Amino acid sequence: MDTAHVNYLGDLRTEATHVRSGQHFNTDAPVDNKGRGEAFSPTDLLATSLAACMITTMDIVARDKGIVLQGVKARVVKHMASGPRRVQRVEVHLELDGSTLGAAERELMEQTAHSCPVAVSLHPDLVQDIHFTYH
Repeated sequence: MDTAHVNYLGDLRTEATHVRSGQHFNTDAPVDNKGRGEAFSPTDLLATSLAACMITTMDIVARDKGIVLQGVKARVVKHMASGPRRVQRVEVHLELDGSTLGAAERELMEQTAHSCPVAVSLHPDLVQDIHFTYH
């Protein structure tokens, strides 16, 4: 079964539809690459998917281990390079409520984030600069 369908809308924009749910979103080329930057660019999605995968995988592991994971959010910063144009580095700043997490649980969550499916699928030359802050 297909995962997604992507239709070109013209003017450097696409619409992606998740086949199973019907959910959809648009992409737009970034301003620094001839677009209007009015939606996520494909490279924005790549960087953002890393953070979303980390959080999702951390929650799966936390649930399986009976760990309460709360107050999780991420800030993502994408750094581009040229020659060829590519994502060179992604910063993911993860913030978690650490009040319910001991040292072992924090270590488990950090290891889980670093080994999420997106993280291990990205090319090794793409720098994953991951930071954890516990409140």
